[in-house]
Amino acid sequence: MTPAELSRNVRHAVCRAVEDGALRVDAPRDVKVERPRPGGRGDYATGIALRLARQAGRPAVEVAAELGHRIAAAPGIAAVAITGPGFLNITLEPDTQQGLVRDVLERGEKYGWTDLTEVVEEITYRADVRAAVIADTLRRIRLSQGTPSRTLCEGAADPVWAGLGVRIEAEHAHGRPRTDVAPVPAADDAATLLRRLGVDATRWGLLAAAAHDRPLTDHPAAHEPTAHDRPLTDHPTAHESTAHEPPTHRPPTGPSPTDASPAGPSAAPAPARPADRWSATTHPRATALTPHPLLLQHERNPLFRVRYAHARARALTRNAAQLGFAGSPDEHVDAPALTAAVGGHPAVLADVARLGAPDRLARHLEVTADALLSFQSSAQHSVLPVGDEKPSAAHRSRLALAEAAGTVLAGGLSLLGISAPDHL
Repeated sequence: MTPAELSRNVRHAVCRAVEDGALRVDAPRDVKVERPRPGGRGDYATGIALRLARQAGRPAVEVAAELGHRIAAAPGIAAVAITGPGFLNITLEPDTQQGLVRDVLERGEKYGWTDLTEVVEEITYRADVRAAVIADTLRRIRLSQGTPSRTLCEGAADPVWAGLGVRIEAEHAHGRPRTDVAPVPAADDAATLLRRLGVDATRWGLLAAAAHDRPLTDHPAAHEPTAHDRPLTDHPTAHESTAHEPPTHRPPTGPSPTDASPAGPSAAPAPARPADRWSATTHPRATALTPHPLLLQHERNPLFRVRYAHARARALTRNAAQLGFAGSPDEHVDAPALTAAVGGHPAVLADVARLGAPDRLARHLEVTADALLSFQSSAQHSVLPVGDEKPSAAHRSRLALAEAAGTVLAGGLSLLGISAPDHL
């Protein structure tokens, strides 16, 4: 773990303490970590508790205690000790990255899941399509964190919600003390959204924005192409097959019949309109309207980026098999952003379950996808051998890290009720 990664983990611990109500402070923009001074212990030390003590109105030692157990829960942290007036001394686990990658690859899409408990929670939601999809997603994510949940609709459930993968468990749940899920509603009903966008784009559009914001499905269905509408591209090595790469010369003309979540069937797609056949990557002077932004196969579409990054990880595995080698975390890979994204996945799932905010998982998947695409396209991190190179420990380790990131993307998309195809 690099000092920058550790600094982020400490800052995240402060943010979680603030969100939990344990500390009443403003979360710092950055946290300084350094090697322990004489008399200290561990690999790194930070004085963040001393820095926050006055604002919190509590002794620094108490602030350090609130932060210590939260820091210790982060992947790669072996121990946290409090020394002196409130310094936090942090000991890292040896061989952190390799152990992380092994854990992800062994656990697969259930990486970040916890043991099941006997406690069953109820999630009450308002009777509209966005609330229904968010409640269904929280049910999935809380189950991953060990808590089975039952969803209760306050009014009459729309049968079309089932086409979006929503499990309709109980209706007309009036008289409850509170409504757990009541986001800004979508402008369209479920049938309209399914017809326009299909299952995956609809679920992403309803989930990716915070509950107090308008859903992405409400964004304009068409826009004028601009000079910035460039396709997402990468430059594969001579050994990387492009046979299954996503097309960048045109967007999809409508939801695919196979574009469905495993949790439910998709509605039949509407016939494509002539304007829908125009691409956002056509000449900037083109005046034809394009499909909804969530359907564009373009780098500005976060759903496409996330699914594309997953497909790239799967393509790397197939290409490596053709070259006769497989991923194995044999040595450390200098990829701090990607390692942090993979390692932070369990904490994100825990936060989403606790706060009831699936948009946080969507944002985490975007971060992971961007880090993976940057990693695999970097000349410094050639995942596959180039030219006459033979597969080495470095190639095996880079491939294993890319596969771990692909696993995180697949697992996260599954919890959101969105498919993760191996080919786009």
